[in-house]
Amino acid sequence: MTGFLAAILVMSVGALLLGAALGYAAIRFKVEGDPLSEQINAFLPQTQCGQCGYPGCKPYAEAIARGEAAINLCPPGGDDGVRKIADFLGREFVPIQGGGEGGGPKPKVVALIREDRCIGCTLCIQACPVDAIVGAARQMHTVMTSLCTGCELCVKPCPVDCIDLNSVPETLTDWKWPCPVLADGNCPAGGNPF
Repeated sequence: MTGFLAAILVMSVGALLLGAALGYAAIRFKVEGDPLSEQINAFLPQTQCGQCGYPGCKPYAEAIARGEAAINLCPPGGDDGVRKIADFLGREFVPIQGGGEGGGPKPKVVALIREDRCIGCTLCIQACPVDAIVGAARQMHTVMTSLCTGCELCVKPCPVDCIDLNSVPETLTDWKWPCPVLADGNCPAGGNPF
């Protein structure tokens, strides 16, 4: 019985020492994150598509927090995402730009898989950051259009080129007033003069 108690005592002392070492390491090597960039990152769609010109949503949020990037470069987030970031930062709303290229707004697109050409390789499923593509290995895949952000990340890995990007037509429920363009090429805040 004394051997059993000695083993428990040794294990308890070891656990206490290991816990103390981990606690010290957690305090000593704590990585401070920027709370502003973390909050901005929460407003982004987390598609990691790179259409903003940054390698992912977190680097883009950090650039916005540092004042190095405009708030309207995320096409998957759309104008609603820009509006949330603008309200949070106390800035004026500026309509979405076309993916960091400086052009006009990029039209909303959704992926469509041509079922007769799909070989079921699952590469598009692995590339989709929002899990909008469903299917199984060696089976036909399909896109849930309500979840697709149009990030285009599924197109490149497809070995048989069976993914098309179709523009989403505007309907009465999602149509918005176009932004009047001023002589200097800018759009006034809000975009709706009425």
